[in-house]
Amino acid sequence: MLLSANFEFALNSTLEEALKNGVPLYFVLEFELARNRWYWFDAVVANASITHRVSYNSLTQQYRVASGLLALTFPSLAEVERYIGRVTSRPVARVDALAKGIRYAAWVRLRLDVNLLPKPFQLDALASREWTLSSEWHRWSFTP
Repeated sequence: MLLSANFEFALNSTLEEALKNGVPLYFVLEFELARNRWYWFDAVVANASITHRVSYNSLTQQYRVASGLLALTFPSLAEVERYIGRVTSRPVARVDALAKGIRYAAWVRLRLDVNLLPKPFQLDALASREWTLSSEWHRWSFTP
């Protein structure tokens, strides 16, 4: 099963300033797929998360986005936001894990993970709303 989604977001001035001052930001795309059950909690069939590490190199004046072994550079923050917000054909679940005729529910969201920030910034993130950047969970149902 492949996931495609578009998230539109923009960094506020606090996050942009932290990035320009050498603080890397971590964005997490979270996906969950569950089978509906009437007698108990939904059964989780698959879940996936992808973490993007965004940093700024002041010498080259470029932004770097790293995810796993892949690292790309971008000349502007707008391009970074567009790249992170666009998910295209990302494998999230095995097709053989799905049964035909069964109803499934899926959720996806994109958020800034403040737990991966350096410790002094984690304290600021807890006390300030400016360090909060998260989409709502987008939910949909389908039957294969």
